[in-house]
Amino acid sequence: MRLTVLSGPSGVGKGTVVAEVRRRHPEVWVSVSCTTRAPRPGETNGVEYHFVDVEEFTLMVKKGELLEHAMFAGHAYGTPRAPLEARLAEGVPCLLEIELQGARQVRAGIPDARFVFLAPPSWQELVRRLTGRGTEPPEVIERRLDRARTELAAESEFDAVVVNDDVTRAAARLVALMDTD
Repeated sequence: MRLTVLSGPSGVGKGTVVAEVRRRHPEVWVSVSCTTRAPRPGETNGVEYHFVDVEEFTLMVKKGELLEHAMFAGHAYGTPRAPLEARLAEGVPCLLEIELQGARQVRAGIPDARFVFLAPPSWQELVRRLTGRGTEPPEVIERRLDRARTELAAESEFDAVVVNDDVTRAAARLVALMDTD
């Protein structure tokens, strides 16, 4: 079974699309990343993320326990290696939802993975989604928008592009890409 890596700019709806994939296709295993950021309202440790402190995250990096790791919006994020490797060995379809820097690291380590870029229907819609969250101060939103410009420019590095103009359609396109070899 091949690993599928989903990436795209902050606010594009990666989490929403992945939640729809999980709802419709419970057989797809989705890796839960570690992060040093605080949980947002409604997030549960071990569900959306494994919330860890900086010291624990640094130790995980030193021990080689993360497949990839990166800083994003002032916080560290990383993919635990062991659970992913176990699911892949079992032949379970696996999906990573990570940002661009992490996707590049995974490509270096697992070049036969399928890399899918989730794109917004337009720049204006991406800005609306980021500002509409209401979970971050304006300076964080501006940093995310600056980074989004860079991430959108990397679209050509990916094997496939899915435009998130409708969550159900985007999830279906992602699963179809996971099923093709």
